Amino acid sequence: MTTVRIATFNLENFDETGDGERPSLDERIVLMRPQIVRLRADVACFQEVNGQERPGQPRALLALQRLLEGTNLAGANLVSSKPDNDGVYDERNLVVATHHQVLAREQLRNKLVAEPMYLRLTAVPPDTEATPIGIERPILHVTIDTGVAILHVINVHLKSKIPTDIPGQKLDGFTWKTAEAWAEGVFLSSMKRMSQALEVRRLVDTILTADPDAMIIVAGDFNATPDEVPVQAIRGAVENTGNGDLARRVLVPIENTVPASSRYTLYHQGRGEMLDHMLVTRNMLAGYRGSEIHNEVLHDESAAFAIDRKYPESDHAPVVATFEFDA
Repeated sequence: MTTVRIATFNLENFDETGDGERPSLDERIVLMRPQIVRLRADVACFQEVNGQERPGQPRALLALQRLLEGTNLAGANLVSSKPDNDGVYDERNLVVATHHQVLAREQLRNKLVAEPMYLRLTAVPPDTEATPIGIERPILHVTIDTGVAILHVINVHLKSKIPTDIPGQKLDGFTWKTAEAWAEGVFLSSMKRMSQALEVRRLVDTILTADPDAMIIVAGDFNATPDEVPVQAIRGAVENTGNGDLARRVLVPIENTVPASSRYTLYHQGRGEMLDHMLVTRNMLAGYRGSEIHNEVLHDESAAFAIDRKYPESDHAPVVATFEFDA
């Protein structure tokens, strides 16, 4: 039997900082590198990884490479979301890190789902025609040969619940002019989140139509709890479709084997929330051996004093699942 550990971890705006800024990259690495070591991941899905620039060179994942030094992922293949050139995005890249062979990568943003169009009701001046509701972050699909199994790893970071800006409706970065504009901003963010979720579900079905025995993992920051619509849409449970013939296409949340009292990846307003998920096809359950959520030192990220200088680590807890496959 060969053991494969798969992890997901939102590193929260992982980047270099300017001179004198805190927390510095070194301060963050001191706290976060032990978290990477503890994962012992063979495949890791990271979110919110910023790119760094050097004169005359394409933007690269230099900060992440430093974080991975001294861990089992040092020198790993880093497959990232990226713009049309050969660099990476300035902010919030999705990255899959592994020493295993990478067979293929694709990046999807409104490839399987058309960009929604919407007429904003509270915009100032008023919209005269529908405007595109763009998706800020793509979906990253990486096919990996572990030597004992071919894995389709889909790394996601769905739109947050922070309301989308409405033209002319903000007094400042945090203050809305009207409640109805705030509500419309929340609606637009929900639309973006569901557009991404639908594209993930369509990608899963596309893979399974081509290969009904494909092993698929959808992992990342969903910005949604298990009972919310984006997670349910990606899962495709028979309870929702009403069609038992689709049972093999259902994605299973591995977090369900973690005790409910420990089942959270973010601590907000005194309550733990499960926002980071790993969903797998049912055929992977044969080799599933258990999950861990490393949330022992999570702080309340909503507290007034919970600034990054005091808490250089990520606000999110990593999730890791262990599988065993016949060699």
